[in-house]
Amino acid sequence: MAARYPLADLNTLPDDLKSKILAVQEKAGFVPNVFLALARRPAEWRAFFAYHDALMDPESVGRTSHLTKGDREMIVTTTSAANQCLYCVVAHGALLRIYEKKPLVADQVAVNYLKADITERQRAMLDFAMKVCNRAHEINDADFAPLHAHGFDDEDIWDIAAITAFFGLSNRLASFSDMPPNPEFFTMGRVPRDKKV
Repeated sequence: MAARYPLADLNTLPDDLKSKILAVQEKAGFVPNVFLALARRPAEWRAFFAYHDALMDPESVGRTSHLTKGDREMIVTTTSAANQCLYCVVAHGALLRIYEKKPLVADQVAVNYLKADITERQRAMLDFAMKVCNRAHEINDADFAPLHAHGFDDEDIWDIAAITAFFGLSNRLASFSDMPPNPEFFTMGRVPRDKKV
């Protein structure tokens, strides 16, 4: 499967993009295709990843949150499945498996989060995320009560909605451009690192 738009050549990118992509490669052991797919437009890449990082790693911008890294990846995986985005389900599903230390959870939430092995707190979070994903225009004050009952504050609820909305954008960019998931993502968090499938 090849991308509809060619991936950017790392060696031709502006230094700031190249430096950040090499840091990701150092940490992950490979360059996720999204970094090179979006790098064809450096200004958009910078804006995209600045917002991505603010949402997915709030500590990097000096903000605290009650959502764990696993919660964030669970929102992305679940709503990306609803948007039928192969890249994001595969990539963020891998991160979800790692953060939650559950090899089956990404498949479960991608297919039907209502039957997944998750907590009631996470189910309430995903109920809200899915309503934002599919029917944001119907959100009302009553939708906040179940989240408050599980300890989410209004800033956490903003995070749930913003992550859902941001990845709605990401899902559409990945889908229309036929962005292929890296093969490495498929086994991450499923098998021990020292075993090969």
